[in-house]
Amino acid sequence: MGQGRPFICKPVGKDYLWGGKRLQEDMVKETGLSHLAESWECSTHPDGPSTVADGVYRGMELSEVLREHPEYLGSHAGYIGGGEAGQLPVLVKFIDAKEDLSVQVHPTDAYAKEHENGQQGKTELWYIMDAAKDAGIVYGLRRNAEREVLRQAALDGKLDRYLRRIPVKKDQVFFIKAGMIHAVGAGCLIAEIQENSNLTYRLYDYDRVDKSGRKRQLHVEKALDAAELTRTEAPGQPMRVLRYEPGCARELLGRCRYFEVHRMLVNTERRQIVKFRADELSFRILLCMEGCGTLSFGDTVLEIYRGDCIFVPADSVDIRIHGRLQFLDVRC
Repeated sequence: MGQGRPFICKPVGKDYLWGGKRLQEDMVKETGLSHLAESWECSTHPDGPSTVADGVYRGMELSEVLREHPEYLGSHAGYIGGGEAGQLPVLVKFIDAKEDLSVQVHPTDAYAKEHENGQQGKTELWYIMDAAKDAGIVYGLRRNAEREVLRQAALDGKLDRYLRRIPVKKDQVFFIKAGMIHAVGAGCLIAEIQENSNLTYRLYDYDRVDKSGRKRQLHVEKALDAAELTRTEAPGQPMRVLRYEPGCARELLGRCRYFEVHRMLVNTERRQIVKFRADELSFRILLCMEGCGTLSFGDTVLEIYRGDCIFVPADSVDIRIHGRLQFLDVRC
C-alpha cells in the first residue's frame, strides 16, 4: 500500500447570528454566506463535513476518503471516540465572534453517550489568533452555586453575577473541558480544536432573536445537568518552550486524552527546507495561522496561505515546507 499524500481541506461555513466578516476578509473564506461565524476546516461531522480541495480526491468529502483509506488515521487515532469508519476523533475550526456567543456548556462523553444517542462529548482548546482591546471570555464560575439558583439566574437574565469573566489577548491558549460553563466574547478570533462533536447546551443567550425574529432555543435543564457548578480557578497560561531546529521552531500548546496541539513557526529565508512527516501512529492537521509559503512532495507543490488547513495522512510521504508561516500542528 502506497504512502498517503497531503491535501488541502475545503471548509464548511456556519452563519450564526454573532458572526462577522473577518474570515472572508482576512482569510478569503468563500462560502457564499454574508456573515461567517465559523468555518469548519477539517471535519467529518455530519453537521458540517469538509471536502478535499485539490489532488486526486478533489471534491470528495473527507469522511469518504477516510473510509477508503482507514490507514490515513494511523494505528491508534481511530480508537479515540469509538473509531467509527471514516470519522476523525477531532474537529478543527475558526471562530469569528463579532458579538458575544451564548453562555453554554458541552457535555462529557459519559453524559452524551447516555443522553444523546451515544454521541461524543466535547472538550476543546482555544488558541486566540486576535482579540480586540476589551475582548474577554467566560471561563467557568467565580463561586459555587446551587443548581436552582443558577437556573433562576439564567431565566431572570442575572447569570453574570456568577460567571468568571477574564480578559484575553492574542497568542493565549485556553482549555475548555466538558462540563465547564463558558462563552467566547465579542472581538475574539479563535482557532478551536475539539472533539468531533456538535453538542452545545445554551444556558443564556442575552434574549437575542435570529433573522426570523425568534429567540434561539435554550437548553437550561440539560446545561445544568451537564455543568460543573463549583468555583473555577482563574486560568493560567501553560508553560511554553520553543525548541529550535534549522528553519523552524516548535512549542507544545496543550495536550489531553483526545488531542495534542503544537505551534510551528517556519522561516526559510536562508533557503533552508523544513522537512515534515507524520508517523504511523497519527494523522496530522496543519492549520496555517500566519504568513504564506509552499508545501511540496514529489513533483507536487501546494501554495499555502493564512487560513489554509492541510490534512497529512499517517505515515505520509516526506513533505518540504518553504516560506514564513505559523501553523497549529494537531495530532491524536
